[in-house]
Amino acid sequence: MIEAIEKNLRRGIQLLNCISDNEYSNTTIAPYYSSIGGHMRHILDVFDCVFEGLEAKDINLIKRKRNELAENYTKNGIEYFEIILANLQTLKTQDFNIIVKVTDDLGLGIITANYTLSAILIQAHSHAIHHFASVGYVISQLGIQLPDEDFGFNPTTPRVKSAT
Repeated sequence: MIEAIEKNLRRGIQLLNCISDNEYSNTTIAPYYSSIGGHMRHILDVFDCVFEGLEAKDINLIKRKRNELAENYTKNGIEYFEIILANLQTLKTQDFNIIVKVTDDLGLGIITANYTLSAILIQAHSHAIHHFASVGYVISQLGIQLPDEDFGFNPTTPRVKSAT
C-alpha cells in the first residue's frame, strides 16, 4: 500500500519539477478557477492530517493547514511532497488494522467514524488520484503535458484508446 501511494505522489513531484510558479498558481481556468498548487496543497493536507492525528488515533480532516507557500510556489510544493513521503516511510512498520477516529464535515455537519489506518490511507490515496485528474484538466487547458500517462487515472478506471 505504501509503495503505491508513494508512486502516485511522486507523479506530483514530477509535474512540479516541469512547471513554473506562474503555471502552478494560475487560477484562470474555468469552471472552478482552482490552481494546480491549490489541488496539490489540498492533497497533501489530507495526508498531513493523517500524520498529525495518528499518535492520538484521532484524525481530523477539517484541521488542514492550508499552507499558502506550498500552494503558490513549486519549491514549497515539492518540499511538502517530500515531508509527506518521509512520513509515509515511517508507516511501513505500523499495524494497518489499528482503529483511528476520523472526523470530517460532509456538508451537513461534522461526523466522526472509526476507520482502520489502512482505510484512511486508501481514502487519502483515492482522493489524491481524484485531484490529480482535476489537475490534468487544468494542465491540459494551460498547454502543459501530463507527467506520465497514468497521472490522474485510478487503476480500475477503464480507458478509451484514442485513434492515432
